[in-house]
Amino acid sequence: MNIVVYIKQTFDTEAKIVLDANGKIDANGVNLIINPYDEFAIEEGIRLKEKLGGEVTVVTLGGARAQEAVRTALAMGVDKGVVVTDPVLETSDEWANAEILAKAVAQIPYDIIIAGRIAIDDGASQIAVRLAEALNIPSVSSVLKLDASGTQVVATREIDGGTELIEVALPAVVTAQKGLNEPRYPSVAGIMKAKKKPLKTLTLADLGLTAGDLAPKMTVEKYTLPNARQGGRKIPGDAAQAAQELAKLLHEEAKVL
Repeated sequence: MNIVVYIKQTFDTEAKIVLDANGKIDANGVNLIINPYDEFAIEEGIRLKEKLGGEVTVVTLGGARAQEAVRTALAMGVDKGVVVTDPVLETSDEWANAEILAKAVAQIPYDIIIAGRIAIDDGASQIAVRLAEALNIPSVSSVLKLDASGTQVVATREIDGGTELIEVALPAVVTAQKGLNEPRYPSVAGIMKAKKKPLKTLTLADLGLTAGDLAPKMTVEKYTLPNARQGGRKIPGDAAQAAQELAKLLHEEAKVL
């Protein structure tokens, strides 16, 4: 089975976000990681290979540092890596990213494409389903369990208030939800082997695209940080007095009563 996993490099969940004078996120000195939901996708891709044979190719979009994320995936057990890099990616939206990704994936044999359900940085949750549309193949989102054969998959997906069982013919796109599996850590041997595994870098020109083909349909003007949380207040007095004062503050200041 030919398995493609799409991953995104995001800020570390513990990173402190700082904005520059133009309202853009300053990435200087920030640790970058594989989007946590994409780690479930990587693990599931490797497990499918171990069960059914074949190979796993991980694909990402980004700058020079995106290779770090791909090397981590290779160390986990992925066979090949592809990085699409171009200056246009600095301002591209989800539509453009999906179009670029579709061109890249079209160059790779695939039976199933797996990605994380959502990215923790922008929370858009769009690229995987847009990719399926661009490739004209079905997609199943928020998958908690995946059983695959050579021609179809049976997926248990999360829905409001429960789960849903879906059978879909391959090729298809699947997005991984937390709980699908427990991602493995790269081993020392895996890290050493990753250095010798193939990692291919592509540009828009390699994919037959130009910046003019990818004018974004949405632009982000700037980001703003939430207001700093105020410290708590301690209300003195006995229980009855404190309760009265608390009710007054909730009504007059917090305006929640």
